Formats: sequence, structure tokens, C-alpha cells
Amino acid sequence: MTTTSRPPTAVLPRWSLIAPPAAIVVLVISWGRDLGPVLLPLVCLALAAGVIAAVHHAEVVAHRVGEPFGTLILAIAVTVIEVALIVTLMASGGDKAATLARDTVFAAVMITCNGIVGLALLVGALRHRVQDFRVEGSGGALAVLAALVTLSLVLPTVTTSAPGGTVTPAQLAFAGFASLALYCVFVFVQTVRHRDYFLPVPNKAVSNTEDDVEEHAPAPSTKTSLVSLGLLLVCLVAVVGLAKTVSPTLESAVESIGAPLGVVGVAIALLVLMPETLAAVRAARRDRLQTSLNLALGSALASIGLTIPALAIASIWMTGPLVLGLGPTEIVFLVLTMVISMLTLITRRATVLQGAVHLLVFSAFLFTAFTP
Repeated sequence: MTTTSRPPTAVLPRWSLIAPPAAIVVLVISWGRDLGPVLLPLVCLALAAGVIAAVHHAEVVAHRVGEPFGTLILAIAVTVIEVALIVTLMASGGDKAATLARDTVFAAVMITCNGIVGLALLVGALRHRVQDFRVEGSGGALAVLAALVTLSLVLPTVTTSAPGGTVTPAQLAFAGFASLALYCVFVFVQTVRHRDYFLPVPNKAVSNTEDDVEEHAPAPSTKTSLVSLGLLLVCLVAVVGLAKTVSPTLESAVESIGAPLGVVGVAIALLVLMPETLAAVRAARRDRLQTSLNLALGSALASIGLTIPALAIASIWMTGPLVLGLGPTEIVFLVLTMVISMLTLITRRATVLQGAVHLLVFSAFLFTAFTP
């Protein structure tokens, strides 16, 4: 008699069913109250659980529709959470939150292009020595990313119509329209016109390991996918509400330790992209580096391509200033990231060396975030 293990996506894990309603309960309990030593850890735990559960349910829906639509849905879901957190914290933070959107989006670019890519390259190369990927898709994604980040975050630093890295309403509208239009073109190319450029390179060998079982697990049923979609919406409501509840305490804690307020943006990006990082590393371990690159670069593109238009719309009712222009230190990191990313992608093959370089740049970014 033989037994077969149930695929991990066939039935939703119990924690993913409990986390969304539990986060809503914590939100109801903590809404409008001062967070003391008991409520603060509970709210932070519920916020982290809500984000992780949201991305997990997005992964379930993504698995249902398949590649490359799956990574696209996951990237958009992560960006929706990120935008919700940014707008919520900016609405309650006043002038002190003027740079929060810029810091969060830039941190997302650094985390995806250096942290996630570097970790995926390192883990995959340590297991498979050399990994192949499709430069046609990844190179095109990097080109779009370079254009978006320059027009949205670098150009406001050098324009003269508005001072101090801010933008005029017309400039913000143009940046939002250009970001959304270019992102939509990328999505069309990724999912329709040149879909094969973003598909994983066939594995060199097929083994019977647990990773292969996970890779070829059947897609979840329609019922499971619909349940995940509903729980994803519940998670989004909980995340936005809990972020608004914890934001004053979070900003006070950052000020009390003498760290710059930009650390808040880094923390948001790290929290939101944590499950994305795990998914990219799992794909690299299964010798599917192209999927890892799709996740990383797709998240960076969605972060800018959807966040900037959302901010342009939100600015209609938000009264505080909005600073998008990067400072000199951030521009140095951006140029360095683009250069090493281009040198990594033109090789078509990845080794431990490329992973180590990206992770070193990411470590330097985190260090300077706390000690500018």
C-alpha cells in the first residue's frame, strides 16, 4: 500500500484561515485606543500576520492562473498592500511623513534588485553551481525599471518648478500617467506579446526530490482560489487599519532611538516583501531562477508603476507635502544597483559571485539607512 502526500496548495493551511479574522479582531479591539505595553506587541503581530497571510493567499490565486500571470498577480497584491500602508501612514503623519512614499518605494527597489535577487542567486548557485535564465525578459524588465525610477524619483531632484525634491501637480500627474502607461506595456509584453521570454528555463535534470513535488503540485481548485481571494480582501482591510493604529507609536519609537524617519519606509518594504523573498528563494532552490527574477523585478516595477499613480490620485485629498526626489546617497546606490544588475543580466548565467555582489550592496544600503 502506498501513500501520497497532499500537495501544499490543495488545502489552505490552518494558520492562513485563522490569521485574517484574527487580525480583524485585533483591529476592532485596538481601534481608537492608545497602544500600551500589551496592545502594541499584539497589534504588531497581527499586522505582520495579516501581511504574510495576504501574500500567501495571493500566491494561491497566482498558482491557480499559472506563470507568468502568477508572479504578476503576486506582485500587484504586494504593491496594493504597500500603497495602502503608505497612504495610511502619510494621511496620519502630516509633514513628518512627506518622504515616506519616496523612502518606501526606493527601499522596495533596493530590496528587490539587491536583496531578493542576491539571495536567490546565492542560494541557487550554492545548490546548482550555475543557473540559467532568459535575458530577453529580465533585461527588458530592468530597462523599464531604470526608466520608471529615474522619471519618478531622480527627475524631481533636479527640476526647478518645485523646491526640495517636491513636484508640482502637473509633474506628479505626468509621472503617474507615464509610470502606469509604461507598466501596462510591460504587463502586455510579459503576459501576451512575448510571454515565452518570462517562462522558466527547463531544468537540466529532473529528480524526485521534495522540491520537484512542490514545483509540479496541482493547481488549487476554484473553490479554494475563491476562498483565498476573499481572505485576501479581509487581510487588506486589516492591514490598512492596523497600520493606521500603530503609525503614531512607530514614528515615536524611531525618533526615540535617534534613527532617521526613512527607517520607517525601509521597515514597511521589508515587511511587505518578506513572503515574496521566500517565494523567490524557493524557486531558485528548484533551479527556476527565471521565476525568482520575475518575482523580484516584477515587484520593483509594480511598486513604482502602481504606487506613483496611486499617490497622484491620493494627493487630491492629502494636504501634506510630497517629496519624491532622491538625495545624493540614494542616487549613488541607484546608479550602482543599475550597473551591477546590467552586468549580472548580460551573462545569461548566474554564479555565487553575482549573488555576493548584490547582497553586499544591499547590506551597505541597510547600514546607511540607520547611519546616514
